[in-house]
Amino acid sequence: QDSYIGTSHFGFCTDVLHLNFPRPFRGSAGRAMSVHIDMKNLPNLPGFHMPTAKENHPRPHTWNTVNGTRMEMKEGLSHEKPKFVKVIKPVETWRSGSLPDSTTRNMFAKAGAQTGVEHCELPAWDAFDRHVLRFYGFFKEAVVESNLENYRVRNIVFFYYLEDDTCHVIEPRQDNSGIPQGQFIRRHRFPAPGGGYLKPEDLQVGSELQIYGRSMFITDCDAFTRAYYEQAGLEQGPAEVSELDPFNATRDAMKVNCAVAPRTYEKMYREVMLGGGHVNADMQQFLENDRKVLRFFCIMDDLATPQFERRPFLILYFLSDDKVEIREMYPLNCGRDNFPIFFRRGKMPLGKYNVDGPQSQPRKKSEFVDGRDFYVGQEMTLLTNYRFFIYDADEFTRQFFKEEMNRELEPRIEVQLPERAVPRAPTPPYTGYGSWDDSMSSVTHLIPKPPQKDLVKLFTHADKILRFKARFANPKPEDTDRIFVVSFFLQDDCLAIHEPPQRNLGIVTGRFLEKAVHMNQVTGQLFKAEDLLPGNMIKVYNHEFEMLDLDEYTRKLFSDPNAQFKSYDLQAVLEKVRESMRQQFPLVRDIFRRFDSDHDGTITLGEFRKVLEKFGFANLPKETVVQIMRHFDTREDGQISYNEFCDVLLDEDYTQHMLKTKPPLVQDFDPAYAERAQARAEERDETEKVRKAARAVGDVIYKQSQKFFRLFKEFSHITHHQTVTYAQIHKCLLDNGNDFDPEDIRRTVMYVLPGVNPDKVPYVAFLKAMVTSFHDLSATR
Repeated sequence: QDSYIGTSHFGFCTDVLHLNFPRPFRGSAGRAMSVHIDMKNLPNLPGFHMPTAKENHPRPHTWNTVNGTRMEMKEGLSHEKPKFVKVIKPVETWRSGSLPDSTTRNMFAKAGAQTGVEHCELPAWDAFDRHVLRFYGFFKEAVVESNLENYRVRNIVFFYYLEDDTCHVIEPRQDNSGIPQGQFIRRHRFPAPGGGYLKPEDLQVGSELQIYGRSMFITDCDAFTRAYYEQAGLEQGPAEVSELDPFNATRDAMKVNCAVAPRTYEKMYREVMLGGGHVNADMQQFLENDRKVLRFFCIMDDLATPQFERRPFLILYFLSDDKVEIREMYPLNCGRDNFPIFFRRGKMPLGKYNVDGPQSQPRKKSEFVDGRDFYVGQEMTLLTNYRFFIYDADEFTRQFFKEEMNRELEPRIEVQLPERAVPRAPTPPYTGYGSWDDSMSSVTHLIPKPPQKDLVKLFTHADKILRFKARFANPKPEDTDRIFVVSFFLQDDCLAIHEPPQRNLGIVTGRFLEKAVHMNQVTGQLFKAEDLLPGNMIKVYNHEFEMLDLDEYTRKLFSDPNAQFKSYDLQAVLEKVRESMRQQFPLVRDIFRRFDSDHDGTITLGEFRKVLEKFGFANLPKETVVQIMRHFDTREDGQISYNEFCDVLLDEDYTQHMLKTKPPLVQDFDPAYAERAQARAEERDETEKVRKAARAVGDVIYKQSQKFFRLFKEFSHITHHQTVTYAQIHKCLLDNGNDFDPEDIRRTVMYVLPGVNPDKVPYVAFLKAMVTSFHDLSATR
């Protein structure tokens, strides 16, 4: 047999002896055998021992640099040893499969198998994370210079954090104690009386703690703390009663500890017969008339201001408690500060208003204002010297007086003053220097702004020129035969005068007045096309002309201002538009997005007209625009989708015919398709108006949280029902400084509450829907 002591690759001896038997013994199965012997179990020869194989090779780290200074890193000197605790070893879940274990994994498994311990050590900050012991107790504080007490008991809650042995003490807050309560001692490690720091073993129910000169007595702890100590083998004592100080004992003695006999109708009757009793009539009134409010509309003529002013007010009388509230209804741009509460809700005395003191005799119920005595047309004095005139009441108030008071209120009295005419300074005459628009900008603006051009007018009346024939009104003898051509440009209201050449006239002809915006001295206004009709007299720069005639084009244009006298080759227009579109962007997607202004995925009739205007076809008649759009709209549904746009704009990638061309444009006008296109355009416009209205109202209700509750209160004041009309919603928003079109309010209501009646809108559901649907409409798409 051959034997050898196993060595590693580096020549170090191992602790295992390998015995190999290459030849089989007799009677064996004929395979080689190998025996492994652990050398640690064999006795050593005298003076010899086997080298020990080290499993860990730690490298000491004694010196380090802290804040630029070399210092020795030693436990107890630079840092403390972290606190470790023993916890139950977790269940083995390692799965090796067919592969061998790694060295680290093998060593970890052997460590637990050799020791046979089912626990492992973990740092305290991990094992005891968020584990806190809580104790209840109190301490006594001396009170001097008081005849009610000489000491006071202050309750505390003591917290002990197991993760780092820190503690902190808080004092529960007590109403009206006059003592700053809350955190009593901040969190840190408390020193122990015998030296060192406080440990969990030092905390026992029924014991006293000496912390910074105060004696704190522990009376109880919570269930988690008791379970922790029971698991550790240290059970806590039973809870003890906290001591009561003389002051609290006196207050407790003042309280009635015996049960009061139940009130019965007989007892109430006996008390009333004896002259006492406590009949709770106000509670019955509250239960019967809760949320019932009489609403009167009134005015007050304010004579204290330099100008006479009629201020509108709203008087609210609450039937549940007979209280009155007066609110001022501020008109738009009234110039007053927005403080709507004129008289806060409360009982209003009749006659002179005096502030009652503590010793004043209470007023009788008849000495306060009663809203049941109000009526339409009444003029009354409230709050000493304020005179109000009631001109109307709401529907609930009229119904209440009819059913409960058996009398009907008068109809509404018109008290609105006529609108005050604001005098306006007359416009100064045009001096002739500069253009008319520049001069008017100095009149209408404090800081003159450059005039803006009417682009719609420029596109609509481009290249439209009206020509008239004229002569001098009172000519000199040498000017009798002179003839002038007056040209009026409709696109910018410019005027030009030209004198055509004549044989043997003896006067240099040509431009008489250059093209510009001129003023007609006869009317004092800028020239208009109607001023140049035959038979009229015009005067410009002190030259007076008599209008004689007009050309055929001008005559036709006066008969039909929107007439088109140009003929277009629609096929040529279509090809030019296609070629111009291709030159916009490399990708058809970007071209479509460029012309789809509202980004809804389709091009409507209005958007297609803007496309033609962009490429120089601004004055095309509507029929021509519809014909060209119909060529793009292959489905003829009144709008152009992205696929239809690509089919007309792009050529086919693969064709089966030679020199295949696009289908020609249909020259016939289809009135039915024109109606469908117009209906689609109106539908898209209405959709955009709904989006804009819902977004604007949502910005007010959602972004301003206080406006939400303010509107809720306004709706509850308006009606006692759960529904309001869209007109009332518009009025409430207007009263809060948000002016919207009533039609936009109706659109918003129909959007957030589909199918609801605009005259019966549940305002609670409406406000909730406005908040929840705010993010459904993005600002930009």
